[in-house]
Amino acid sequence: MPRAGAGGQVGSTGRCCGTIDDAMSSTHQTPVRLVVGAAIVDDLERPTRMLSARRTEPSALAGGWELPGGKVDEGESPLSALHREVLEELGVRIRLGVHVPGPLPGSTWPLGDRFEMLVWLAEVVEGVPAPIEDHDELRWLDLGDLRAVGWLPADLPIVERLGAMFGSPPRS
Repeated sequence: MPRAGAGGQVGSTGRCCGTIDDAMSSTHQTPVRLVVGAAIVDDLERPTRMLSARRTEPSALAGGWELPGGKVDEGESPLSALHREVLEELGVRIRLGVHVPGPLPGSTWPLGDRFEMLVWLAEVVEGVPAPIEDHDELRWLDLGDLRAVGWLPADLPIVERLGAMFGSPPRS
């Protein structure tokens, strides 16, 4: 078996395999994965209620409430992903409203260290929302009572921003 010489080169190929020091001092970060979410309201022009969904998995998130949505697949646009995810999770088709800008570059919302989310207002245009996939309960919340469920910590700043957009006073 060939051994790495000085500089980490193997054999006569000239290819470098690196050193343990290179690996330990690497500044490579895991790429952030894009996620999309829909703040589904009863009416885009005059909203009075917003839909929340209770997660069933993974176990670390089970029982927490969130905005419906999910991961953007490779080669998929965020808007296509949002329509696909809402149809898969809730069995409905939606019409999108305004983008809800987040605090990060690209107007995304942080979801831990590995994910960032884009969020849009939306309303159902076909079907009745049902907890088909990844959720076991849906609940319509009056806009003045958006904190009536236990939102996942990453979704809470988004819900606060939505409350401000709708003119709901923040709760302390």
